[in-house]
Amino acid sequence: MELINGAKSYTLLSMNTSIDLPEMRAFVAVVTDGSFTTAAERLGTDKARVSRIVRRMEEKLGARLLTRSTRRLSVTEIGRDYFERAMCILTAAEAAEAAVAQQSREPKGLLRVTAGSEFGTMVVDGWIAAFLRLAPNVTVEAEYTNRLVDIIHEGIDVAIRVGALPDSGLSARKLGEVVYGLYAAPDYLRRGPMLSAVNDLTHHDLIMKTSRGRPNWMLVNGPDTETVTAAPRVAVNSTIAARNLALAGLGIAQLPRFMAEPHVGNGTLSCVLPGWAEVPAPVHAVFASSRYMDPKVRSFVDLSLSAFNDSEAIHGLPTRQASKV
Repeated sequence: MELINGAKSYTLLSMNTSIDLPEMRAFVAVVTDGSFTTAAERLGTDKARVSRIVRRMEEKLGARLLTRSTRRLSVTEIGRDYFERAMCILTAAEAAEAAVAQQSREPKGLLRVTAGSEFGTMVVDGWIAAFLRLAPNVTVEAEYTNRLVDIIHEGIDVAIRVGALPDSGLSARKLGEVVYGLYAAPDYLRRGPMLSAVNDLTHHDLIMKTSRGRPNWMLVNGPDTETVTAAPRVAVNSTIAARNLALAGLGIAQLPRFMAEPHVGNGTLSCVLPGWAEVPAPVHAVFASSRYMDPKVRSFVDLSLSAFNDSEAIHGLPTRQASKV
């Protein structure tokens, strides 16, 4: 599927035609998903119907929007321009509907949420469950993924993001911070060498999360900073995997408190070198606009903020104002 170049624009010939929002949504879904089949699944219909809709649009507009082949679907030059303009129209229409719906204040309809795979599974699942109990007229579609989702082009209402936010022009509300700690199984600590200072970690089996390059820990404790560069016993790209290996008694892992504290409570993990850990990671709810928030979006963000504040395991420092990111 060819990428849409948002920075480049093309001029459509002027034409007298009525705007059909369902047709626009179908075309936008095809371009966004890169296939008629996936778009049909998103729209709750069949591939043949979506194909007929797009063909009818092309006949009405007198222009080819897509180039089809047995192996590839690509967007024509004029199709790119139509896509960008259609996105603006659909966004404006949704904003108008949201402004009207806001007056009723009752959350209803489909809420699309995205979050990172691990944080979504470990934390956001619980927020969604609590939200659905309070909002019987809302359904939720959740996508947990480690890719950076384009919430505007992919039709996402709320993204829960851990870590620093890039500049994007979107609105965000800080929910709190994920606090980390160093943890190991009591059995490992009983048979391991002495551990009373950060320097002692070089003599221990370490379980480090890493994606690429040499793993290391940047640990802080108030004004003090230490870097641990010892080669790990195990390097993994998943915090859940690091937790599981720590539970198996294979070494010391740095884990989020929300993941480790339940195991501290039942005695299967112990916190070591209390106070030493990486800098807490901010957690934000990111959404398209704070001016015309759909009631279901506002309610979910408010509930997430409250749930985060109430969680001792996450131990966040929430703030209530929305800001641009």
